[in-house]
Amino acid sequence: MATPTPILQVTDLETVFSTHRGSTTAVNKVSFEIYPGETVAIVGESGSGKSVTSLSVMRLINTPPGRIAGGKVIFQSEKFGQVDLVQLPEKQMQQIRGNEISMIFQEPMSSLNPVYTCGKQVAEVLLLHTDLSKKEARERTIQLFEKARLPRPEKIFDAYPHEISGGQKQRVMIAMAMACEPSILIADEPTTALDVTVQARMLQLIDELRVKENTAVLFITHDLGVVAEIADRILVMYKGKLVEQGKVMDIFTNPQHPYTKGLLACRPKLSAKAQSILPTVSDFMEEDERGNIIEKKKQVYEPSLVDVVNNYIGTVTEIKQERENKQKPPLLQVENLKVYFPIKKGFFGRTTDYVKAVDGVSFNVQPGETIGLVGESGCGKTTLGRALLRMVEPTEGRIIFNGQDIAQLNPKELRKSRRNFQMIFQDPYASLNPMHTVGDAVMEPMLVHNLYANNKERRSKVMELLEKVGLLPEHFQRYPHEFSGGQRQRISIARALALQPKCIICDESVSALDVSVQAQVLNLLNKLKQEFQITYIFITHDLSVAKYMSDRILVMSKGQIVESGTPDQLYQNPQQEYTRTLISAIPKGEPEDIVRAQEKRERMKAGL
Repeated sequence: MATPTPILQVTDLETVFSTHRGSTTAVNKVSFEIYPGETVAIVGESGSGKSVTSLSVMRLINTPPGRIAGGKVIFQSEKFGQVDLVQLPEKQMQQIRGNEISMIFQEPMSSLNPVYTCGKQVAEVLLLHTDLSKKEARERTIQLFEKARLPRPEKIFDAYPHEISGGQKQRVMIAMAMACEPSILIADEPTTALDVTVQARMLQLIDELRVKENTAVLFITHDLGVVAEIADRILVMYKGKLVEQGKVMDIFTNPQHPYTKGLLACRPKLSAKAQSILPTVSDFMEEDERGNIIEKKKQVYEPSLVDVVNNYIGTVTEIKQERENKQKPPLLQVENLKVYFPIKKGFFGRTTDYVKAVDGVSFNVQPGETIGLVGESGCGKTTLGRALLRMVEPTEGRIIFNGQDIAQLNPKELRKSRRNFQMIFQDPYASLNPMHTVGDAVMEPMLVHNLYANNKERRSKVMELLEKVGLLPEHFQRYPHEFSGGQRQRISIARALALQPKCIICDESVSALDVSVQAQVLNLLNKLKQEFQITYIFITHDLSVAKYMSDRILVMSKGQIVESGTPDQLYQNPQQEYTRTLISAIPKGEPEDIVRAQEKRERMKAGL
């Protein structure tokens, strides 16, 4: 058999960014190839260079401060034949970009124009690259929306981006990327922050389009678990370099590089013991003074008699504390809570109906307990979390926290009660004031509630909190934009701890973090729970994270709690079909699952 020709061949690609501190090489001599109908995944943490690699292939980095400093990107173009995209004139590159090579970007809301309807934006691609009339482009767009499994395609065509859900916006982006039946589809973190069921549908849709059109897919993600069942090969990037590449099964069953081993170990597994310490990348490797990676040797730990006794005493103490907490009255009692949003129509804005975001929810939370709140996007879990703090006003119901009905408090009393009831938000950058230093952000709640005698004492407490969450004293004077996503989340945790609260609501607090950073933050939350006896309400769409963190899990659907129980009860014997669907959608990354997925891909390719 003749050796197949790669549709894309990247050789020694190098991309450099110039800053006031000097030049930074974001992509360092990267080489790989992709064949027609193949899915190649690039994985790595934020800053590894994976997105810059894809943008360089698309020639979207061609103006200062970024530039392609060297290498070749050979593409087998239907229109121009074999071309080097690095050297191709911009006019010809525009004819390839979006037509023969298209891209699904990470954040659809920032990629879609808010002033144009979804349909018009997809039709624009067709009008630019094909000879279709406006009427034909509309018909073709609606067909693409049907392929992308969008509900009511005609209605979506005339809808603006803000009028549809995150999952629907991502499908619009997929339809736009596939509009001209490209030879290569680049998907840059297309499922980040999507719930597991929407994520599963997105992955299935991309794979179906790949098989039907024989499209090559370059899939970029920080989560190895996501690509386990959809990729043929995996490329692992670290600090701009490819450190390992190989077939999916080889990477998962026999990783060679310590960085790959760390990435595989970081993600909470369904089989992992709840609230055990998650490993991180730093447990597997370290760098010497020259930047060379050194694998840490596995240490065989032999516990001494003292360690065994201390461990036993600690376990007995934890069990005793847990029993005492269960015997205490609930810290939080929620009774028949409802949050309805009115739908207004007409010139006079008459209320014609209601969106029942939270519809008759009741549950209790014991002191020191972690309650996991899970469900798909739009199920009402974030609205419920905000309603508990009266950030969204409840329509009906009771919220008894620490003996007080929060729903009945006046503004002054409500502010005072929030000292014991705090929230960590999903997006730490949006929740931190960019004009305030980190020290000021953490100190502000202390000033509002008049804690400690003076600013000197408050400053000392802030320094102590920053140290608790793994930051340094010199970070006090820095601003939020100077930190990574994981560091900003640690700042948000420090601010939530500033008032020494009894309960913290964590709203998707790790959903957009790299798996290694996510592991660090989850370990930190568990450590702080033990140290400060904090009660958590942990809102997440990631059921593997919920299982790892929670003592009990509440499953939400359409504003109601449809099932509850311990993690083991829910995962081993779910009673509701909705819960079973959520669990089945979790990417497990186990060898048997990979084998089944690969066999299914082969059958799809053969048309069986």
